[in-house]
Amino acid sequence: MNLAATDPGLLAAPFAAGLVVLATHVPLGITVLRRGIIFIDLAVAQVAALGVIVAGLAHLDEWWGGFGTQLAAGIAALGAAALLTFCERRWPEIQEALIGLLFVFAAAAGILLLAGNPHGGEHLRDLLAGQILWTGWGQIGIVAALSAAVLAGRAWLARRGGGEGLAFYALFAVAVTASVQLVGVLLVFASLIAPAVATRAFGGWRQVVVAYLAGAAGYAAGLAFSLCVDLPAGATVVCCLCLLALSGLAFFRREAGELY
Repeated sequence: MNLAATDPGLLAAPFAAGLVVLATHVPLGITVLRRGIIFIDLAVAQVAALGVIVAGLAHLDEWWGGFGTQLAAGIAALGAAALLTFCERRWPEIQEALIGLLFVFAAAAGILLLAGNPHGGEHLRDLLAGQILWTGWGQIGIVAALSAAVLAGRAWLARRGGGEGLAFYALFAVAVTASVQLVGVLLVFASLIAPAVATRAFGGWRQVVVAYLAGAAGYAAGLAFSLCVDLPAGATVVCCLCLLALSGLAFFRREAGELY
């Protein structure tokens, strides 16, 4: 691609979408990594995507300007949150395995539901990799409002000494539902885990700040590279975030918390 002919303004909305997703996923990702329930985001995102598929088949996307789809995805994600809360209380020792089973069930169910749809493969690809380059400012504003509500809820729970059980999973479900249609399942998962892994050498507020900066750098690099070489933006950003996570592990020393 001719760089001189490339309009950097094309990346403004996608980059803003990435920052909105990171706003909730960085602190949630740090919590998930600490608790050892790594695949919760992937599972809940896939269940939310299943809700989107069901909404499309039931033509709920024609309700209230597309709000029917958001409602279906939210109900599906909150249902997953309630199920995971029950599983954590009943079988805490195998919670990670149950999260994995929920993910593969939702993915397989989505494939089955779209098996007879001539555009099923395209729908699945869009839900997986997202369409971040085509994100609109109006959609970003809605997700930003939901993200602000999630952050406020998380702060309220922290002040009350909560943040576990159903309340945590419910906030997680809202955050994932808001972001999965914005950037896709894979990028939602990478946004949650990669910055947390890259900055695990730090602690407290330092980890949060560095994780935000690292996530923003991953989005910026991925979007710019995808535009320059004409590659799918979502997949490119995912790869950049994963490489960033590995670089952080190699670059930061956990023992001293210093840069080497």
